[in-house]
Amino acid sequence: MDQLVKAETALQIALVLPIAAFVGWAAGAGLDHWLHTQWLFMVGIVVGSAAGFYQMFRIARQLLRSTD
Repeated sequence: MDQLVKAETALQIALVLPIAAFVGWAAGAGLDHWLHTQWLFMVGIVVGSAAGFYQMFRIARQLLRSTD
């Protein structure tokens, strides 16, 4: 069972960055549409990617601590 938990955690690491970037893009595109701008989607991608990297490193650190 321990191996399945580690595999699920590794899958989280692989998926968190693209999902966070997509959510940031979607939020930025929604704000662009609502505010009639054309640049907020890029801000959303950057903020989403930064949040994804942060979460990815948190999960990896947690995984490394659990193996000790």
